[in-house]
Amino acid sequence: MIPAGKPSPPGDRAAWKRWIPLAILIACIGAAYVLDLQHYLTFDALRDHRQALQDVTRERPVVSAFIMVLVYAAATAVSVPGASFLTIAAGFLFGTWLGGMLAVSGATLGAVLVFLIARSSLGHGLRRRAGPWLARMERGFAENAMSYLLVLRLVPLFPFWLVNLVPAFLGVGLRTYTIATFIGIIPGGLVYASVGNGLGALFDRGEEPDMQIFLKPEVVMPILGLVALALVPVAYRYWKGHSGKDT
Repeated sequence: MIPAGKPSPPGDRAAWKRWIPLAILIACIGAAYVLDLQHYLTFDALRDHRQALQDVTRERPVVSAFIMVLVYAAATAVSVPGASFLTIAAGFLFGTWLGGMLAVSGATLGAVLVFLIARSSLGHGLRRRAGPWLARMERGFAENAMSYLLVLRLVPLFPFWLVNLVPAFLGVGLRTYTIATFIGIIPGGLVYASVGNGLGALFDRGEEPDMQIFLKPEVVMPILGLVALALVPVAYRYWKGHSGKDT
């Protein structure tokens, strides 16, 4: 117990400060849902403001691109549903390649922000309470962290926000996390941006894009090929470990 009038130990102050970013993030998430920001992420809203958005993008391309990245990063950080819509909107305004890479950059920035907050605010305490089983899981994941993260980013087996958090608890390095996130979401980002690139023609016909595009074989097969490539190091380590035991 700390006597009255004496300052808290430096360790207590540091522990208290670690919770500030998490508290801010939670407040932002709550505000996003209270304000119902998802209501604005619709094709009707994009159609209604089509001309104004295209005019601003054409007149101020650099500023518009910067704002696109920031908006995407903020939406990713507060886990607002609608990442695919934002990627389509980026493709609609900037084209397939530039729009796709702006979306990928924004998503990576937001994911890294969540990762850092989770690691600093929750990671240390979780490790102290979890016991040896988490350490064993950390070792297993760390051996193939890049491969596992690439697979989780290439194929959305789990929600994007969950994949942002779990590596922070498993001791994945920031560099590995950032590279795997950036590379892993490029294929999906470009696919959705290509949809956005043709959105103007669909609007002119009074149609909306096919959001089931990821189910088409011409899209699924190349991504599965990338998944198989990402798992090659895992398979090699497994084979090498078992072949060593057999000799």
